[in-house]
Amino acid sequence: MKTKIAGFGYHEVTTPDGVRLNVAVGGSGSPVVLLHGFPQTHLMWRHVAADLAADHTVICPDLRGYGDSGKPADTDGETYSKRTMAADAVAVAREFGFDRFALAGHDRGALVAFRAGLDHPGAISHLAMLDVLPILDTWAAMKGREAAVGFHLYLMAQRPGLAEQLIAGAPDAFFGYFLDLWGRDPEAIPAEVRAEYLAASRGAIDSIVADYRASANIDVEHDLADREAGRRLEMPVTVLQEDWGAAMGFDGAALWRAWAPDLEHVMMSSGHFMAEEAPTQVVKALRALLAR
Repeated sequence: MKTKIAGFGYHEVTTPDGVRLNVAVGGSGSPVVLLHGFPQTHLMWRHVAADLAADHTVICPDLRGYGDSGKPADTDGETYSKRTMAADAVAVAREFGFDRFALAGHDRGALVAFRAGLDHPGAISHLAMLDVLPILDTWAAMKGREAAVGFHLYLMAQRPGLAEQLIAGAPDAFFGYFLDLWGRDPEAIPAEVRAEYLAASRGAIDSIVADYRASANIDVEHDLADREAGRRLEMPVTVLQEDWGAAMGFDGAALWRAWAPDLEHVMMSSGHFMAEEAPTQVVKALRALLAR
């Protein structure tokens, strides 16, 4: 029996290109879409979503390639581009009657949210991104010995075949490594939830690698084009971030401000999985964003 967000209904939404998405929906009121990160599913939002549902319609999909959503083969290098996945988020919101909505993402979901804000500014009223840098800034920050923390980015950037084979040899060890390394509070992800994350990731190796591979290729091209065109996020933006920037020698707030002039940048004392480790702080920040 899979864990579900209490009080939420579960739906299937088919994207315009035919990918079936698993979507949890709860509450009523102005819409908020929440996008999960790696190596998780929509379930990472369970605490935050339940709180926001008191006065918002909260929509939590599994990203394409993750969880119980469809996992199409990446035949053209664009199937898992953040542009494609951002269009998924817009299509999901429209399925439930919303042409304009607030959007928050964590980790991989934050990269999707970032792209949605650039590609669909008329649809995104408020934008929050949790513990990530824009793709171009991530690659620029990865240098020297400190870049070893991002070894998985380089592994999954390789041509199809090698990364998939290596990860398939010990999937629980690979995905579990990040759940252990990136969190500060082991109790924040209970054993049954951890088991679900591992099982979901074990069944999605090819699509997860394709998602990361896109961020070394087509996603970079999209972000470069936007930077050269001077395109920025014009809606109110909140970024929640661990203080890993200091260790790697960059100023996260400055990097984000170059993309988002209306920025609230908040340093968090939790680990990477902040929606599970510090849900009260995350809810407070999201509600403050929605009030801007």
